[in-house]
Amino acid sequence: MVVPHHPAGARLARHRLADDLADVVTPTLLADLIAVLAELVGNSVRHARPLPGGVVRVAWQLRSSADGPRIQLRVTDGGANTSPRIRTASPDAADGRGLHIVSGLATCWGVERDGMGQRVWADFDPTSHPSHPGLVPTG
Repeated sequence: MVVPHHPAGARLARHRLADDLADVVTPTLLADLIAVLAELVGNSVRHARPLPGGVVRVAWQLRSSADGPRIQLRVTDGGANTSPRIRTASPDAADGRGLHIVSGLATCWGVERDGMGQRVWADFDPTSHPSHPGLVPTG
């Protein structure tokens, strides 16, 4: 999906993700996905340039496996002068904790750059992250 390169873009992305995955993943995993997506879109809006048209591209992919769902979130923007990195934030700092949240909730995360900009991704694998119990049981 495409959202505006604006703080409202994070809200739109969170709602769409929740609508798409609420019946597929557990509430615990969904809450983690929503928190990470909000951080990634928020960081894009604060620190990176938009894609042409003043937008950010947001995507997620769900792959089922015998061990549970594997999910990847991706946020693509026009890039920034520096790559996203985990910073050390003082207790009084107003920001600087977002990628700590991403790192703590996702199995892994990373950044890919190309000629168009950058993509920040976060993977969720319930087999290697015990707080992600996986798919919602059916019938």
